[in-house]
Amino acid sequence: MTQDIKEIGERFKSERKRLNLSLKEVENATSIRSAYIEAIEEGRKERFLSPVYMLGFLKQYANFLGLDGEEMIRDHPKVFETESNSHDFSYGIGTLEVRGSLKHGVKWLPSLAWAAVLVVVLVASYYFAKYLGVL
Repeated sequence: MTQDIKEIGERFKSERKRLNLSLKEVENATSIRSAYIEAIEEGRKERFLSPVYMLGFLKQYANFLGLDGEEMIRDHPKVFETESNSHDFSYGIGTLEVRGSLKHGVKWLPSLAWAAVLVVVLVASYYFAKYLGVL
C-alpha cells in the first residue's frame, strides 16, 4: 500500500516536471500550499490533517496537471481509504463555556439594570418635557 501511494506521487512529480512547472507555480495556480504538493509527490499521506484534505488536494492537483484523479482513486482504493485519525487536543467541546453563562450570580440581573435605566430615562424625559411646556 505504501508503494502504491509513492508510485502515484512519482506520477504527479514526473508530470509536473514534464510540464516544466515549479512547486511555486503549482501552488499559485491551485492555491494548494507547496508543503502539501510535496507531500503528495512524496507519497506522505500522514502529513495531512485529514484524509479528506488529501483527496481534495489530490483531485485538484490532478486536474491541474491534466491527470484523472478520480481514476487514480478508483484504481487504488486501499491507498485512499479514510482512516479515523484521532488527534489529541488539550481542549474539547465540553470545556468551552456557553456564551453569556454565569457560574455564580443571577443571569437576569444585567437585563433588570438596563430596564431600570430605561424607566429612569423615560420618567426624566416626561418631566423635562412637562417643564418645557411641550406636554
